[in-house]
Amino acid sequence: MATTKQIIHGVFGDEVPMIEACKKLRASGIRIKEVYTPMPVHGIDALIGVPRTRLAICAFLYGITGTGLATLMMWYMMVSDWPNDIGGKPTWAYYFAIPAFIPITFEATVFCAAHGMALTYLLRCMLVPGAKAKNPDPRTTDDKFLILLDLKEEQAQKAEAILKENGAEEVNHKGSYVVEPKYILEDAH
Repeated sequence: MATTKQIIHGVFGDEVPMIEACKKLRASGIRIKEVYTPMPVHGIDALIGVPRTRLAICAFLYGITGTGLATLMMWYMMVSDWPNDIGGKPTWAYYFAIPAFIPITFEATVFCAAHGMALTYLLRCMLVPGAKAKNPDPRTTDDKFLILLDLKEEQAQKAEAILKENGAEEVNHKGSYVVEPKYILEDAH
């Protein structure tokens, strides 16, 4: 059984009525797909139900990679390939000279974490050459706030009423589409 969905944009002139509309929409069980704002609005992620990001895990993995590569590089250069007596430090084992290697290890860790996070950000946001902007209304980069809703037909009227009663300057219907079910579940009895 196919369902019809509608895309609705609620445009606000200020963040306070937008936040109130988000609270009311979530309280009535309506899922907010995205919110576009011209500036950071602190706490909006938790308010609209965006799960906590896992980017910190990526940063940690990139940093550990930098630490491992730095350790391998210093062991190879200073212990295995060309051992030198620098400041009386022993060169027959890596762990004897660890204090001398701390600055290099720190810099390689930061280098890999920073570059890895920059690349992850660019790829995750699809900021690659030739990418098109995902922003549905260019005014949200200047002075407007937008709530993007992707709702079933039954919820659309309720959502539109909530947006209007909370001070939306505009409520735009950007079209509808039909969602075909991917799987047909049959009774297994």
